[in-house]
Amino acid sequence: MDIFRLIQELPIEYLMLGASTLLLLSVFASQVSGRIGIPALVLFLLIGMLAGSEGPGGIGFDYPAFAQSLGVVALTLILFSGGLDTNWQQIRQVVWKGLALSTIGVFLTAGLVAWFAISFLGLAVLDSMLLGAIVSSTDAAAVFAVLRSQQARLRGHLSPLLEFESGSNDPMAVFLTVGLVGVLSERETAMSIVLMFFRHMVLGGLIGYSMGAAMAALMRHVRVENDGLYAVLSLAVALFTYGMTASVGGNGFLAVYVAGIRAGSSEFEQLHSLRRFHEAQAWLMQILMFLTLGLQVFPSHILPVIGIGLILSLFLMLIARPTAVFITLFASSLTVKEKLLISWGGLRGAVPIILATFPLIAGLPQSKMIFNLVFFIVLTSILLQGTSLPLIARWLGLSNPKLLPVRTVENG
Repeated sequence: MDIFRLIQELPIEYLMLGASTLLLLSVFASQVSGRIGIPALVLFLLIGMLAGSEGPGGIGFDYPAFAQSLGVVALTLILFSGGLDTNWQQIRQVVWKGLALSTIGVFLTAGLVAWFAISFLGLAVLDSMLLGAIVSSTDAAAVFAVLRSQQARLRGHLSPLLEFESGSNDPMAVFLTVGLVGVLSERETAMSIVLMFFRHMVLGGLIGYSMGAAMAALMRHVRVENDGLYAVLSLAVALFTYGMTASVGGNGFLAVYVAGIRAGSSEFEQLHSLRRFHEAQAWLMQILMFLTLGLQVFPSHILPVIGIGLILSLFLMLIARPTAVFITLFASSLTVKEKLLISWGGLRGAVPIILATFPLIAGLPQSKMIFNLVFFIVLTSILLQGTSLPLIARWLGLSNPKLLPVRTVENG
């Protein structure tokens, strides 16, 4: 049954029961994932697929625009939480490497995937370029989830670098995807795309920094009767930052991540409690986002693209990403082993799937094929790279055997 018809016809108590069951299954899956070595995000996707129209749940869901909107809100809060929890002292030492990876690295990855799809798989030029743009960025939700688990402690500044890259490279992928969708829809020209890039980056960075500073000032000077309202205030700042930035032509994802970093690097009394609030909220957003994207997928549509999808996924993981990393960081002081680990740490996740809804909404001819390919590439990336990253780190001698203490509400 169609999900919106289901919402209209079922009593609220049944809807609450179903929604809570899916959330409970997701929480349970996150606990199981650590024991069996599979990232929880994969299990969230699978639960969504099982609940969908071709699974036992039978919930009909084919609303790419709704999935995209929910994904944007979820990523806004996930990126803000990631920025708020980022240690600026660590990030400052890798910021230029991270920015290089999030711009040049993304562009090179997109170009290499497009070249491979054109030369060896026979896909059309613009379709191949669009596919490359969609899968070019690493995913903040996936990277944060894997690197902040107890199994993936990395030496030196590798974790901050991978986290900063994943939080800051979405703007480049969004720019490339939106620009190419505009070209294919004959709404954009080459010059307008170039101007769009600079507008996205400049406005995103400036507004994000200003809003982060404003949030810190508000927390220091505004006094409310109920401490819980500070969390509401921070939530409003995150959503306002994205909305205002996007409405004036900037990149909202960059803005909220920068705002989180700027606010998190400040000193104010409520910072610790806000980090805890946004961490819990980020987990909820990850669950909702991956469940929804799982509902949007039809497994029967994935089967025909498994062959080409596997080839593309392996090329992306083994050739395109490492080549982009080594070229981008060729002048850095990082060792070959560190560059290899950074290459393998380029997890794909919800962002490419959300970006794949743009051509679907635009009604482009090959949009369904691209969406199914992207979903399969993301699934293999999380399964292969996310599962094996701790093992690869130990094999390269770059894991940190000294586990950090688990944070609690009392000790932070």
